[in-house]
Amino acid sequence: MPIRLTLTTLTTSMTNHKAVALACACSAIAAFARAQEPAPVEATRAVMERWVETRSVIGKEKRDWQLGRELLDNRIALVQREIETMRTRIAEAAKNATDLEVQKAALAAENQRLVDGASSLSGPIAGLEMRTRRLLERLPEPLRERLKLLSQRLPEKPGETKLTLGERFLTVVGLLNEVNKFQREITVTSEVRTLGDGTSAEVTAVYVGLGQGYYVTADGKAAGTGAATPDVWKWTPNNTAGPSIRRVITILKNEQPAAFVPVPVKVQ
Repeated sequence: MPIRLTLTTLTTSMTNHKAVALACACSAIAAFARAQEPAPVEATRAVMERWVETRSVIGKEKRDWQLGRELLDNRIALVQREIETMRTRIAEAAKNATDLEVQKAALAAENQRLVDGASSLSGPIAGLEMRTRRLLERLPEPLRERLKLLSQRLPEKPGETKLTLGERFLTVVGLLNEVNKFQREITVTSEVRTLGDGTSAEVTAVYVGLGQGYYVTADGKAAGTGAATPDVWKWTPNNTAGPSIRRVITILKNEQPAAFVPVPVKVQ
């Protein structure tokens, strides 16, 4: 019996030792396996780093999207303002076009009125030019010489001239103004005249407007009177009036005091 118990006990002890050895082996295997896996802190740190990185990317994308949206909204607002401005300009242009059409119609009517008026004036201005040309032929030579350039603007053929009615009227008015100015003055000039004996000599001529003219030589021996005829200005020798005409000239030149001097006058 004692020996049996001992064997039993030994068997049991041996079994226990096997269990302990197995447990130790399992513990060693588990420890080795745990040694091969990352530590929980390192894994958590890696996860947090990935989470922070993801949040940063999400935040940047959100900011970029917000900025892009603001830029797009501003662009849309700018385009809308440009559209409104263009619509306003189109409306103003349409209104101006309408106003221009109205003005164009008014100007066309005014132009037609002026054309009709010009047609009615073409006849009278041609008559004025003809009478002015005839008047120039009756003027004394100093005045004709003064009007020479301006008188060249009188058309030879009024129906074929390129001058406007306004230019033709101004020419006639300019000529008549000069004639009227000469008419209101007493003019003293030096001229070369053909004397009664057929010779030519330098004389002093006096024009009392366009009514009368006188000339006398320096020695007072040859003299004459002038006046306008229906065709030309005509000089007539009158040597007997030489002293009187010479005295008139000296008075006009302030070489003698003023006085009444009888001179021949021809009234037409």
